Amino acid sequence: MANGNPEEAVEPEDGLALPRKVKDHLQTRAPRPARLARNEAAMTNRHLFSKAGLPALVLLALAMAPGQVRAQCSRAIVAPVGPVGMSVTVDGDKIGGAYPQLLRELGAAQACQFDFQAVPRARLELLFESGQADLMVPATRSDRRDALGEFVPLIRSRPAAVSLAGSRAPVRSLAEILARKELRVVLVRGYDFGAEYRRFAEALKEQGRLQLEVDPAALLRALNARHADLAVLNPTNLYGIPGLPNEAGMRIEALDDMPWGEAGVYLSNRSLSSADRQALRRLIEQGVRSGAVWQTLNQHYPTWVLRGAMQSLTQ
Repeated sequence: MANGNPEEAVEPEDGLALPRKVKDHLQTRAPRPARLARNEAAMTNRHLFSKAGLPALVLLALAMAPGQVRAQCSRAIVAPVGPVGMSVTVDGDKIGGAYPQLLRELGAAQACQFDFQAVPRARLELLFESGQADLMVPATRSDRRDALGEFVPLIRSRPAAVSLAGSRAPVRSLAEILARKELRVVLVRGYDFGAEYRRFAEALKEQGRLQLEVDPAALLRALNARHADLAVLNPTNLYGIPGLPNEAGMRIEALDDMPWGEAGVYLSNRSLSSADRQALRRLIEQGVRSGAVWQTLNQHYPTWVLRGAMQSLTQ
C-alpha cells in the first residue's frame, strides 16, 4: 500500500481505480444452529443453481460435504482479470467466462465473494506483484510467481502447434519445427509455457524466424493473413476470438516434447491473510475434487479445443 490506508483506492496508469481493501461483506448476525444452516444452504443452492451454471448436486456437495469446514472469507476478494479466450471474457463492465463463473458459484456455496475488475492483461501481473490483487487467474506456475503467492492448480495444460487447415506436412515436436526452417512461427509476447518453450523461442530468435504479437487476437490475424504458418500456444487462448475458423478450418497438433504443466490460481502472500488464503485454497481444491472445474470448462469450450490441450487433475 502506498500510504498504509487499507480503504483507499489506487489509480493505476490506465485510469482504472482498484480498491486496496473492500468492506467486509460477511453478515454479523448470530450463528444459526448447524442443522438449520445446512438446510438453508441446501434450499438456497437448489434455487440458484439447478437451471444454469454448475449442476446443483455439485454445489450441494460442496456446501454440505461431511467434515468440510465452510470457507467463509473475511472480506470480498479483489480479483482483477484480463481477457483470455473463453476462460475470462470482458464485455464492457460485464466479466464472464469459465473461471469467473466457477469462482462465483463456488464462492456462493461457501461464503466467499469475489470482486472482479477488468484490467489490461499486461497489467495483471504488476498488480499481483504490488499486492493490489488478491489472486491471479488463470496462471501457469513459475519460480518468480511462487515467491509472490501460493499456487493452487486447477487443470493440466500444455501448448500445441496451431495453424489453419492445409496440406503442410505434420509437425510433432518443437525440435521438428526448429529443423523445418521454411515454417514461419508466431508467438504471443510475454507468454511462458516453461523451460522448453523458452528455449524454443530463443532458438527461433537466433534463426531470425520469430514473429511476436501482442495478444492472441493479433496472433490469429497473422495466421489468417498468411503472415505466419503456425503458432505455438494453448488452443483455448484463441477460442472465442472473432475470425477463428471452425474445427474443420483449424489444425491442432500435439507436441511430444512439451510436457504437461499445471494451470491454476495464485493467491497473494502480500494482500491476503493466512486465514483467507487457506479458505480460498480449500474452496478451489474442493472444486477440483468435485469435478466442478472440468465441468465448467466443458460448458465454455468444445471438445475439439480441449482435446490434447487440457486435462482434468482428477483423470
